[in-house]
Amino acid sequence: RIVVDSGFRTAPTVTSRRRVVLFPRTQNLKMASMTMSAACAQPLAARKFQGSRVSGKSVVRAAKRNVTVKAERDGPVLIGLAADSGCGKSTFMRRMTSLFGGKATPPEGGNPDSNTLISDSTTVLCLDDYHLNDRQGRKESGLTALNLKEQNFDLMYEQTKALMEGKAVDKPIYNHVTGVFDPAEKIESPNILILEGLHPFADERVRDMFDFKIYLDISDDVKFAWKIQRDMAERGHSLESIKASIEARKPDFDEFVDPQKQFADVVIQVLPTQLIPDDNEGKILRVRMIMKEGVENF
Repeated sequence: RIVVDSGFRTAPTVTSRRRVVLFPRTQNLKMASMTMSAACAQPLAARKFQGSRVSGKSVVRAAKRNVTVKAERDGPVLIGLAADSGCGKSTFMRRMTSLFGGKATPPEGGNPDSNTLISDSTTVLCLDDYHLNDRQGRKESGLTALNLKEQNFDLMYEQTKALMEGKAVDKPIYNHVTGVFDPAEKIESPNILILEGLHPFADERVRDMFDFKIYLDISDDVKFAWKIQRDMAERGHSLESIKASIEARKPDFDEFVDPQKQFADVVIQVLPTQLIPDDNEGKILRVRMIMKEGVENF
């Protein structure tokens, strides 16, 4: 559940003029995710929300219509989502893509370990596929995946540019289970291209191409709870290895990932509940959305 914290009264701790939107009470995580995704669709619909009641369905329809029209007129629309590892980027993007029609699934008949999601009009690329080295290579370099030196920004830029120009690309696949690169997969240019990962806004060449930029700002307590649930259940990591990884990655997150917040059009902050003492599962949350004002078409 997403629970509104009525105590948010301080100014947002991000640059540029922004306005804060508190999410309405939501009954479950699925609806919470949809609420956040629909809220992010609102700027794409070129609407203002300042406490007035606006139909969620009308916002979604307007967003879908505006994005589709822009894609038909100007070519693909590019949306970016930046966040730390284990912060719900993939789940958020599945909800986001559903706003534009169809269910997001891996490429049909392709690698079952593909990180790519494709729906009727959208393609979501996981930027982990643009790691410079595999897991063993990072052990040898002594650098984490958060370090900018471990990202192949040239390939990321070249393939994003090609997709935005309507061309197909052969994109690498980073296998999170084995820690190595699988054979590349062919990606066709979509109407809506979404890049999600650690560093979507770090390279200026790619950053300048985005139509809309989102940053998920997850508190350390919530991030820890989510990462344990994901990495233990889905990736088979031990609790000790997860804790060690989090501690080792924290300085690099602060240096290389968090600064991208300043480039976002929307920052979604997720914090622990204050309603339940000692809640360690991160299933009941406080959320606020900070939107940049004065952005053209937003």
